[in-house]
Amino acid sequence: MAAASRSAWAINWKAAALLGLITSTYSTLISQFLAARIGRDVVVDWMIVAAIPFRDPVIQTEPSWLVILGGILFHQWADFSWAVLFFGLLGRWTAGLRPGTILLLAGPWAVFTSASEWLFLVPVLPFWQPIFTLNQPYWIGLLVHLTSASLYPIFPWLRDWVSGRRTSPHRRFALVWNGLAAAGICVLGVVAFLGWQGRELPHLGGDVAFDQGYMRRMAAHHAQGVELGLLGVERAQDPRLGVLARLMVADQKGEIAIFEQWWRSWFGEALPPASAEEHATMPGMLPQEEMEALRRTGPAEFDQRFIAMMTTHHQGAIAMADEALRNAGDIRLRLMSHATRHAQRGEIELMRNRTGFAVTRAALANMLLPAGAAPPDGVIGSEHRH
Repeated sequence: MAAASRSAWAINWKAAALLGLITSTYSTLISQFLAARIGRDVVVDWMIVAAIPFRDPVIQTEPSWLVILGGILFHQWADFSWAVLFFGLLGRWTAGLRPGTILLLAGPWAVFTSASEWLFLVPVLPFWQPIFTLNQPYWIGLLVHLTSASLYPIFPWLRDWVSGRRTSPHRRFALVWNGLAAAGICVLGVVAFLGWQGRELPHLGGDVAFDQGYMRRMAAHHAQGVELGLLGVERAQDPRLGVLARLMVADQKGEIAIFEQWWRSWFGEALPPASAEEHATMPGMLPQEEMEALRRTGPAEFDQRFIAMMTTHHQGAIAMADEALRNAGDIRLRLMSHATRHAQRGEIELMRNRTGFAVTRAALANMLLPAGAAPPDGVIGSEHRH
């Protein structure tokens, strides 16, 4: 009996490891293909994931291939670990479940694992890295974890295959389920390829005039944010503030690239510049005289002035994103504006050196606040803590 028990335990762990390799690769491909469809620059997202284990040095204005690879590998390690935990460490209760039962558990497990990472494991222990949680809204991680967990029901077939049982009763289900997953990847891959060629899915309707105005204005707003961020990269005296400036540049350049890709696909031409009237009415847009004054600011005063100006600039972008959340016609712009609002609020918090559970509180407030609502007192304040 003991030998049989050890054999079953070993089979569960081997099958769990194989499943982890499959689910992590699957979620990586889905993330890569889907990101730009919902307004995410996947290169920046992989860089932010890489910053969890590799810390500040991987934050770059133009993420390198090495950084991107680091983010992908860390994501795959985390995804692999959750599968091994579910069917290996918890295999006494989960390894014998049927595919239908596993499918019912997959959703709650995805909620639990994604929330654990976003609320605790990354911002507090063991990584103590606030950038991921404050930059990426929770729903992005949830989508990734749901993608991974969607393949958990093939575990019974994998376990039979590892044990040498070639006539598994779960074979037909696994063939259908794997076929659906493969078809999904192929469809998303084709859609992504067409998107890279400037042929995204057409504009989905609604208020086209608002969407066009929003894209022009936010692209112009981000362009000034990039200019301001580059000044921080060059001049910041606090090394951590220089890191955050690099993050802001990468983030806003990535969103501009998404706007340009969408505009070419939806309207058949290059994204036009914002008009003079649009520039004049954009909240948080800084006069050129203030930008020039910042360039002339001495080292001792630069950091405080940069933080004040970038905070004003970000608060303007938040107001614009809130407006898009209420009024944008295309659902992709609404998703993107929600992520923009979260990241801009998060970067304000990062400039105030939030760490630990303060990150969790701020991120939850950013996630739950309705469009147009102000954060509670103390979540986004005016002080800088370094």
